[in-house]
Amino acid sequence: MRLLIQRVAEARVEVGGEVKGRTGPGLLVLACAMAGDTEEVVAPLAAKVSKLRIFEDAAGKMNRSVLDVSGGILVVSQFTLAADTRRGNRPGFSAAAPPETGRRLYEQFARELSALGIPVETGVFGADMQVHLVNDGPVTIWMDTEDRG
Repeated sequence: MRLLIQRVAEARVEVGGEVKGRTGPGLLVLACAMAGDTEEVVAPLAAKVSKLRIFEDAAGKMNRSVLDVSGGILVVSQFTLAADTRRGNRPGFSAAAPPETGRRLYEQFARELSALGIPVETGVFGADMQVHLVNDGPVTIWMDTEDRG
């Protein structure tokens, strides 16, 4: 899976003007299942995200996790993270998992985070969504379960 993780003061996702998911202080995680990804990558990835020390401690150092700060996570599916821009001007998305696999792994990822005791909300898989966020820091982290070149 490929993730773009943003530390946020707040974030929400809307579909057709209706709020479908939101979080206060915590993380916005844009998630893309890649071709070849399996269920085995999801739990370790969720655990890694939950323990990622990107929140400031009392000394102002990034030393606390979303669990440590009792933050929430908004998970939004975003197949465009699989974009291949090496040729031409139109990105290719063939590296993304097929939609049925992508949905299954995306939903499993959200469930795994929730099972760790984190308040989790999601967008709507495959929908045209508007994501609103206040990036805190800004802190943005790229995470990929494999080195894909």
